[in-house]
Amino acid sequence: MGTKSRETIYGASVRASAERAAEARKEADRLACLAWNQRMLGFQGPAQPSPVLGDDLNAGFAYLEVKCLGCNTHQTVALNIIRRPKTTPIHELERYMRCRDCSQVRGYPYKRSHLVALRPTKISADLPPSTWWPGER
Repeated sequence: MGTKSRETIYGASVRASAERAAEARKEADRLACLAWNQRMLGFQGPAQPSPVLGDDLNAGFAYLEVKCLGCNTHQTVALNIIRRPKTTPIHELERYMRCRDCSQVRGYPYKRSHLVALRPTKISADLPPSTWWPGER
């Protein structure tokens, strides 16, 4: 005669709790990213404090929209290919952003960029760049 194992007794409740915790983390990350987006689009910043890279990817925001202040073009940067630790805040990526077009015209790395918002998809014809404030067109 044997006794029931701890896996049999507690396994289902432990797995259910872990699943609920993962869902709560994902929802908290999504809300933090939305709050940062609203602050950036509504007030044009400040960019810090910002969510960290791992939280953005967990929430489903795979792209960062950046605006070049030299030529006013909007670009998206894929966050899953950035070679930084997942604990890097998004606002620290701003200093590494360089506009390819402006850099070719000037002949040196031109890095006047501004973070706009986190996006789940790239900029396309169906999903245009974000507008910063109600007066901008």
